[in-house]
Amino acid sequence: MTSLELTTDDFRRLAHRVSTLAEQWLTELDARAIAPALKGSDTEALFAEGLPEEGLKDAALDALGTVIAGTRAGNARFLGYVLGSGEPVGALGDYLASVLNQNVTAWRSSPTMVSMERAVVRGLAAAVGCPGFTGSLTGGGSSANLMGLTMAREAKAPANEEGSPSGVVYASTEVHMSIPKALALLGLGRRNLRLIPTDSDWRMRPEALEHAITGDVAAGRRPLAVVATAGTVNTGAVDPLKDVAAIARRHGLWMHVDGAFGALAAMAVPERFEGLALADSLSMDAHKWLYQPVDCGVLLYREAAAARRAFSFSGDYVRTLSTDSVEGFAFFDESLELSRRARALKPWLSVRYHGLRAFREAIRKDLENASHLAELVRAEPKLELLAPVPLSAVCFRYVAGLAEPERDAFNTRLMARLNARGRVYLSNATLSGRFALRACFVNHRTTAEDVRTVVAEVLATAKELQGT
Repeated sequence: MTSLELTTDDFRRLAHRVSTLAEQWLTELDARAIAPALKGSDTEALFAEGLPEEGLKDAALDALGTVIAGTRAGNARFLGYVLGSGEPVGALGDYLASVLNQNVTAWRSSPTMVSMERAVVRGLAAAVGCPGFTGSLTGGGSSANLMGLTMAREAKAPANEEGSPSGVVYASTEVHMSIPKALALLGLGRRNLRLIPTDSDWRMRPEALEHAITGDVAAGRRPLAVVATAGTVNTGAVDPLKDVAAIARRHGLWMHVDGAFGALAAMAVPERFEGLALADSLSMDAHKWLYQPVDCGVLLYREAAAARRAFSFSGDYVRTLSTDSVEGFAFFDESLELSRRARALKPWLSVRYHGLRAFREAIRKDLENASHLAELVRAEPKLELLAPVPLSAVCFRYVAGLAEPERDAFNTRLMARLNARGRVYLSNATLSGRFALRACFVNHRTTAEDVRTVVAEVLATAKELQGT
């Protein structure tokens, strides 16, 4: 009979092999090609043999080197997406969380981990200027946005009312894809998402929001919530939070802030997020601008009672019997999830090791790197900056020798070729119908030299494509 048990020596030996691979990865990270030279058929072939009936024992780890070799390297010049850089102390916390294997669903099931998560949430809320807010850690901004809008619906138009769920949610045209998905999942339907135009800085226009709400009221529709964005995915724009909050309050709407990209930057530059604390709910991603390994999203809210109204539908088999405010606490009464991993262990350990000041300085460095790239683009006649840089996303394109109708196609090819070269990795955005190269700085490893490399690589790639 085959046992799943490991001896202490077996575990130590396997852990050492994995730790050695991890150490090698970190040591070689900056020298690796960001995008491995693989096709989809190559990666599928790696796993074509399926899962073995009989265990391979230590030989099971032999394939890890090949798997790692085919993995994208998130080094200092990976600037493609809003994805944090995986701070190593946080990774150690994640490792220990998997070994401890706690279900952080209620205090009685994991006492220290539940109290740790509550403390981490309180600490992050205070760090971004929202003291007194509570909440929970989530799989990411998408689930946090879904939960925030669930709370909004239950606060303003409960699902137990007669008839189908109804109500209108307002957001800018730059809203993240998770918001229309949330409306579909909630049964409100994407047709009830009202997209509000933005100004020249890609920020929601308050007067247009006011006009849309009054128009819906006059037409007999029920406004529910406004989603303001603190860091749009394309340009990093921050909606005028204070103005949006005033309109939401005046009309009795819930205000949710999608701060998955940008809100944690309020730790370093609070002046750019005036009005953040006026939100009823707020999403953030610690696996973005707190550099933690995925997954580590955050949902904050002003009133725990609103979360319980939305999520406390518990069966008797999970009912907590304690009346103590700590020992009777259950995340499943305030959250979408029942089974929940110990997500707090990585940010708790990481922040204890480095201190909040180090994270503030890293965020400021990212902001400086973005500003530096914008300056280099402005100074280079062959390049054109396509949007302001309020946070750390820089949108630009190559224009030299190209007529306007040619620029989108050329920059599309440029990005593909640039990323294939492996030294720099960028993503793209479409702004006013124009294709943009997009560099996003949420990487604690990036230096000023790396920023200069971005421009050099773009110019070198363009020269290669133009055959000059």
